[in-house]
Amino acid sequence: MSVPAPRKAAAQQLVFDDLDTPLYDTTFVVVDLETTGTSPGADAITEIGAVKVRGGEVLGEFATLVNPGRAVPPAIVQVTGITTAMVYAAPTIASVLPGFLEFASGAVLVAHNARFDMAFLRAAAAASDTAWPVATVLCTVKLARRVLNRDEAPSVRLSALARLLGASTQPTHRALDDARATVDVLHALIARVGNQGVHSLTELVDYLPDVTPRQRAKRVLAADLPASPGVYLFRGPADEVLYIGTAVNLRRRVRNYFTGSETRGRMKEMVSLATRVDHVVCAHALEAGVRELRLLVAHTPPYNRRSKFPKRAWWITLTDEPFPRFSIVRTPNRDALGPFNSRADATELAVIIAEYTGLRTCSTRLPKSGTHECPPAIVGGCPAAVSGTPINTEEYAPAPALVRALFAGYSDAPLRTMLDHIETHSRAEHFEAAARLRDRTAAVVRALYRTQRLAAVARIAELIAAHSDGAGGWEFAVIRYGRLAGAGNAARGVPPMAVVEQIVAAAETVVPEGGVSAQVQITVQDHGELVAANREKLPPPVPHDLEQRPNGDSRTLSGDPHLDVTGSVAAEVVDVAARDWVPVNVPPLRGASPEEAALVARWLARAGVRIVRTSAGYREPMYGAARWLGWADVADAAARAQPAEDEYIDRLG
Repeated sequence: MSVPAPRKAAAQQLVFDDLDTPLYDTTFVVVDLETTGTSPGADAITEIGAVKVRGGEVLGEFATLVNPGRAVPPAIVQVTGITTAMVYAAPTIASVLPGFLEFASGAVLVAHNARFDMAFLRAAAAASDTAWPVATVLCTVKLARRVLNRDEAPSVRLSALARLLGASTQPTHRALDDARATVDVLHALIARVGNQGVHSLTELVDYLPDVTPRQRAKRVLAADLPASPGVYLFRGPADEVLYIGTAVNLRRRVRNYFTGSETRGRMKEMVSLATRVDHVVCAHALEAGVRELRLLVAHTPPYNRRSKFPKRAWWITLTDEPFPRFSIVRTPNRDALGPFNSRADATELAVIIAEYTGLRTCSTRLPKSGTHECPPAIVGGCPAAVSGTPINTEEYAPAPALVRALFAGYSDAPLRTMLDHIETHSRAEHFEAAARLRDRTAAVVRALYRTQRLAAVARIAELIAAHSDGAGGWEFAVIRYGRLAGAGNAARGVPPMAVVEQIVAAAETVVPEGGVSAQVQITVQDHGELVAANREKLPPPVPHDLEQRPNGDSRTLSGDPHLDVTGSVAAEVVDVAARDWVPVNVPPLRGASPEEAALVARWLARAGVRIVRTSAGYREPMYGAARWLGWADVADAAARAQPAEDEYIDRLG
């Protein structure tokens, strides 16, 4: 019988905020269980006993029989003496467990063979829908194996250790007696390791198995690190950077590399080579993340696996020729979509977008005076083929215009066309074709949203944002063209705006790719051609004689020289294009690193972030992919569910 995963508590946690707590000031709750058997899923708890201690003093005890909801097997009765009659009138685990968790709140849990006891407690929490908190757990079996050699302690059974270490209580296979005996064993083991310099909870955890003496000895590398957010750099024998990471608490995070909590083989190998740890203290997590990305690019450490080569990404771009088509490149231009980790992924999306925008996929380079003459095909033909009739540049122009509008978020007509085709396939019961197009459309939505979201941040010359630090103060970030230019904090009681001005004054100067002066308005010819060729696919008409802009500024559109295109829809689309200023042939991110821009965008999207001020508003396009994310989530969920359905059908067959 499988045990469902227990829910984790939202607020209550049986952990220490600071594992450097001295052992004499650490509260332990030593727990022991009696059960109907050895399987947490099939068997149940019959008794709980626990003792709370701190500094050698007993603070309280918790003991109760538990009704397991079944008969106690004779073999268990013989060992524990607990009969079915004894537990018949006892409370159930659902009513006992909340009281035990309250008793153990804020303490380190200790048990002899902790894996057994914790498995039963977690299973009981899951079965009774009780939130199981994350807890620091110590096992006296593991600690005894670390402290005592096999000559001294051939067996680590609780009865054997109690005799060896002179426990005042002998275990009797009753929960409270066994918990009291385990307290004495714990204190005796702590006394032994205290002579070896183990005086805090962190140092005690260091004594758990799977930590080599060499690995444990290197914990001195973390001794002088501050308990502040920042970036750490492990350096090797030749002072080379081996690994870079970020931490909310530098000292605690780096210490974890020298304890049993670090199980990754690569990291153990890295630690064995490390000779020192450098660090950079940061104002908050965003600054730490950005500095990590920049240091990864600068040092390309061998033990990091990500973010070392940001220029290896791929982009879908429009070629600069009279009959534009898609090209997969490393360096994006103004009309670009990306980035993609795989060239194959970029190529697949380019084919899909070309199919639904009419962009040609043939590879012939055509002159301005030439014509496109690809013949139509039922499957796999060039999307720009029109009934076998040659088309010139003017007749072809709406296709690249539609691509530009899709990339920039001025039109989502191709996405709606994809959805129409999915519906058509479904009505015709071509479900496999519908599923394939569904998955491809979701991928297009994700790619468009990624680019548009990052471009929305990268287009702003300066944006200053603030987020509460959780202690009455503020964390500030100065963002320029998608890059973090400055960061700082204002503690509680410190006037925040004075701090903001100091951060802005010291912030980095960021010159976007192409420069800040080489900016011109988008021309509207492409969008006029888009309207003429795709009028029925454009968004529905909206009132447009007054436009309210995100920063509160408004302007009337009547008399605008760009509005001499038939129809209110055309006027709206053209105005959206005409109002934005775009650098000449400058990529969407203005040269910013996609990963840094993504990190900044995620920080800005956090609950509670406030914009202090911004040079040009902060907005995403009205007809961008963000409005399709809900549909994409449903599509992805359907795609993930399909293998499970297939497996179920296979089992039935």
